[in-house]
Amino acid sequence: MAINNSPKERVAIVGAGIVGLAHAWSAAERGHSVTLFERSSKASGASIRNFGMIWVIGQRDDAQDTALTARERWLRASQEAGIWVQPCGSIHLAHCPDEWEVIQEFHESHRSSHRGTTLGLLTRDEVLNRTPAANPAGLLGGLWSSTECCVDPTSAIRAMPTWLQSKYGVDVRYSTAVVHVEPGKLVAGCGAVHSFDRIVICSGDDLATLKPEVYREQSIRRCKLHMMRTITQPDDWRIGPHLASGLTLRHYPNFQHCASLRSLIQRVASQTPELDRFGIHVMASQNHLGQVVLGDSHQYDDEVEPFDESEIDRLIERELRKILVLPTWEMQSRWHGIYAKYTQDIAFEREPEPRVHVCTGLGGNGMTLSLGVAERAWNRWETNDA
Repeated sequence: MAINNSPKERVAIVGAGIVGLAHAWSAAERGHSVTLFERSSKASGASIRNFGMIWVIGQRDDAQDTALTARERWLRASQEAGIWVQPCGSIHLAHCPDEWEVIQEFHESHRSSHRGTTLGLLTRDEVLNRTPAANPAGLLGGLWSSTECCVDPTSAIRAMPTWLQSKYGVDVRYSTAVVHVEPGKLVAGCGAVHSFDRIVICSGDDLATLKPEVYREQSIRRCKLHMMRTITQPDDWRIGPHLASGLTLRHYPNFQHCASLRSLIQRVASQTPELDRFGIHVMASQNHLGQVVLGDSHQYDDEVEPFDESEIDRLIERELRKILVLPTWEMQSRWHGIYAKYTQDIAFEREPEPRVHVCTGLGGNGMTLSLGVAERAWNRWETNDA
């Protein structure tokens, strides 16, 4: 955090998802007086409907510093707020020759860089020594990364406001919708008018209520995902690191520079086109309760419906069983989430009016990047104000 010598401000944050909480923390830590508005009685959107992965490995090179900043802040939140955060690392499992080829190419391309110190190629036996969950049938090896952490989204997102209240005096106002924002002024749904020096709108995939003109003709897509969670695994069984299949290599931008990725993409499209149809790539994490979180799928824009298709869950579980062995596959819950994804950058950030800011569009990287994006934003605003 940069030293703040500028005058303290009255700051409003709209939205108590991870993006809003990140901006509230960065503002409060700088000494600003922060009010956090959340239209629901508790956070219930995309921020609590994800793996809980701090997924540094998947971020493109120009987002690495932001992701690592966020990781450091999550670890601070664990120490200071008692939020469960587990540095666990990750393994991309290779069960097909083309997956193993991409993993090796990616590792080789980063060996001489600073990032290479966090990566390692694992043999089949080394993978099995690190996790009891990898399916040994057909396993060729894996890519180890040490930078990933795990949080439990629901407990973390709902605990953080209480911590911000107690440590920094943040005024958290649940069940308070915001219906209008202009420079220096915020209007709540009840008609109450509030004055602020700076307002930050972090309203997720709601692109219609506040400043809808800002989003017009922007490359922002609504994305729906399917996920599920097992019951607590028996006998204190733990998965160890986050686990991802070779299908994930075609999803995250960090692997796009690998020339060998093309053949993997072509194989999936030819042999299992249904996975491309629903944007399925499979991953697994495990929370502090011992439940394994599994997913996921990606449907965009007009494909987003309120109805969940059982076929998607079936396909996700089918692909997971190819790469994982779990003591129990009994599901405790299934759900979907919807988030906004900005396709041109890691986040959609605008200042449509003086000291009125918009931040959304982090897509599936909200838990990974938000705490870093907020730090970057506050550093930028304070520099501009100086």
